[in-house]
Order: sequence, then structure tokens, then C-alpha cells
Amino acid sequence: MDAEIIVVGAGAAGLAAAHALAKRDACVTLIEARDRVGGRVWSCATTEDGPRVELGAEFIHGRATETMAVLREARVKAVPTDGDAWMCSADAKLRREDDDFFTAASLFERAQSLESDETVDRFLQRFTHDPHSSAKIDAARAFVEGFDAADPSIASAQAIADEWCSGVDFTNRRPVGGYHKMFETLRKACVDAGVRIFDSTAVKQITWQRGRVQIATQTRKRTERVFQAQAAIITLPVGVLKSQGGDGAVAFQPPLPQSHERALHHIEMGHVRKVTLWFDAPFWEDIDDGQYRNAGFFRCAQDAFAVYWTQLPLRTNLITAWAGGPKATALHEAGDQELIERAARGFGKLFKDPQLSSRHFKSGFTHNWARDDYSLGAYSYIRVGGRDARAALSAPIDDTLFFAGEATALDGQGGTVSGALNTGERAARQATESLRSNSR
Repeated sequence: MDAEIIVVGAGAAGLAAAHALAKRDACVTLIEARDRVGGRVWSCATTEDGPRVELGAEFIHGRATETMAVLREARVKAVPTDGDAWMCSADAKLRREDDDFFTAASLFERAQSLESDETVDRFLQRFTHDPHSSAKIDAARAFVEGFDAADPSIASAQAIADEWCSGVDFTNRRPVGGYHKMFETLRKACVDAGVRIFDSTAVKQITWQRGRVQIATQTRKRTERVFQAQAAIITLPVGVLKSQGGDGAVAFQPPLPQSHERALHHIEMGHVRKVTLWFDAPFWEDIDDGQYRNAGFFRCAQDAFAVYWTQLPLRTNLITAWAGGPKATALHEAGDQELIERAARGFGKLFKDPQLSSRHFKSGFTHNWARDDYSLGAYSYIRVGGRDARAALSAPIDDTLFFAGEATALDGQGGTVSGALNTGERAARQATESLRSNSR
């Protein structure tokens, strides 16, 4: 056999799983379709003298114990997000937003007591009789679309409530300099521990029976190879697991059991369009006598991009535009250059001068994760009726196939880097215990 355990995917979950296994003296092979590690975390260098931008995950959500531990090992500091929030009102004027964006999500506390699950849209209709709830309803919907990247017409109200009431800390931080150094530290730790990493190698088929796995792969140069092991940890995104075609599709032989197929049916990949704009100066700090100098977020429900944010407390020339859920889906067909131009114009329009951004614009950066064959979406959320889907997907199959990744994260950590790291370590423990049990 090529290894005791094969890990499929070198994102946060895969790297965490491979490292945890190697520390337990397991013989591990890690297979990654991309030519880099990190998966949906992609810290992209702009130019030699330019900033590094995050095309995927950017924030550290909540306590994030696993993430913070790796950041300390990588000697990377994390800073809390900061700054004032500004809202573009219906009359197109920017006003300071005093209410915390997340407080609107408290509406979902009542969804935990529903007799049966229902969509977010239907749940929020319960509050329309109260004329004073209109703004809170809009903000709650924006929370679901923006934070969870979910479509309220199919998203589970109970799953959102579980997330909200799980005790998750909704404070946000950023790793200074981005996630790049953290993932390079994880990659090096795997190599130093003896993990064999095969990148630019796409998994095409996973053939399995109890105690034996065969994984058929193909490299970018169309070289085919079959890897064999006693078990496998699958960390592929849900979009790929559900895919029926394309370069990233993976076939299981025999097919996954109905329990896992049902779980996949109830887990959706949320969509995000994110654009980072690089300007020659932070010109927004000087507008209107400097009243936006300490701005952290600009929200505009009417715009194609619902929110723009700065890098405060770090002062930089970067602005990030974000659209999640249906707004992102509406931008699905836009090419990268068109999207960058729309984001730049939209940011200038906040200050009633669409050309303002253009005069200071240097370049923009984006990646369409929905069209990336190895992700097919940004991160996961739960469809109505799928309250237990994450737990069901995380269950081992025949002590041979184990699953990890943000879609299998529990305790409100779905969709987060820390959740992915946690599931990788969990799957490593499960696989190690299975190998030990089978060897007795």
C-alpha cells in the first residue's frame, strides 16, 4: 500500500488531518488537485511592492481556538476588526449605523422552538405584522445572505438559529499579513512530519471496501495513478461532493450510503463574489472633512455589492467589496474585469461620485469560486429540513471513509477556517482509532 491513510484535499481540514495523523506516527499521503495548499483560503500576492490580498477566507470568526493555535506557531498576530459602520439609506445618503449588524440575527432565537423547520423567508414573514420590525427583518435577511452566503428562500431557519444560539462569538479578527504564512507553516509541518504531498493531482474515483481504499488520480499532465491505503479522509467541499461532472468531480464506488447522500442533499454551497480594490491612496478618509476616516464598513442594500470594508485598524489603500447569497448569484455570469469595474464604481457611488474611485484606482483582484471546479461555491449552509445534515455527513463509513471540512463542522463553526481545522483533527482521531482497532 502507498499509505495507511490517504487525505484528499490540502485545505485547512486536510492539512490539519494529515499533520495530526503524522504526529501519531501514521504513514500519510495527502493528495491535492491544485498547485498550492489552502483550498478556499488563497492569499494572493499582487506585485512585488503591492499588498497581499485574500481571494477567499479573510476573517477569524469568534474564539477560533484551532486557528489561533496555528497562528501562534506561525508567529502571526491577529487583530480585531475595527471602525465605524456606515449605512447607505434609501435616499442614497451615508449615515452612521449605530445598531450592530449581528443583533438583527437575534430574531432567529425564536426559530429553535418551531414545531417543524421552515425557510428563512417564511420564518421572517412571521414578523411582518409589526411595522416596527421592518428594518430588523431586512437586517436579519442581510445577515443570512451576507454572513452565511445563503439564499433565504431555501435556507433553514432552525439551522440559522442553532448557529446563533450555539454560543459562537461573532467578533471578527484578521491575521496580520493574511493567512499565507499560517498555511505555509501547516504545509511545512506536514512535510517535516513525513507526510507525502502530491499537488496538481486530481482525484477522479474513490473505490472502497472495509479496510481498503483505492484512489484513482490524474495529474495536470494527464498522468494517471492509483493510490492505495487502509482508509481515507475526504475533505472535499460539498460542491465537489455533489458534482456530477467537470474536472473536479469525484466518483465513489460503491456510491456513498443513503445517509450521506441525504446529508449532501440538505447542505448547499453558498455563493460569494468578493473583489479587493487597490487604490493609490485611502481617498475615502479625506471626504466630507474626514468623517469616514475611521470607517470600517460601508453597507448599501441597494447596490450590487451589499458591503464594502476597509482593513482597520490597519490603515491601507485596500477596499473589499462583498456580495453574498442571491446578490452573488446575480453576479455569477460577470467576468472578472467587469466585476472589478462594477465594484470600483459602486464604491465611488457611495460618495455620490462614481468616477471618484476610478481616479485613484490601481488594480483589482477577484476569484469566482462558483466556477472553480475544485470548490464550486464559497462555503456551506443548510437547506430547510437539514438541521442534522452536518452531523450526518461527518459520520465515518465502515471505519474506512472519514469526512472533514467546514461543511461537517458542528457547534456553529460551519463555513469557517477554524471549523475546518477542528474537523480535520477530529477525523484524524477517528481514523487512528479505527486503524488501531482493526489491527488488534
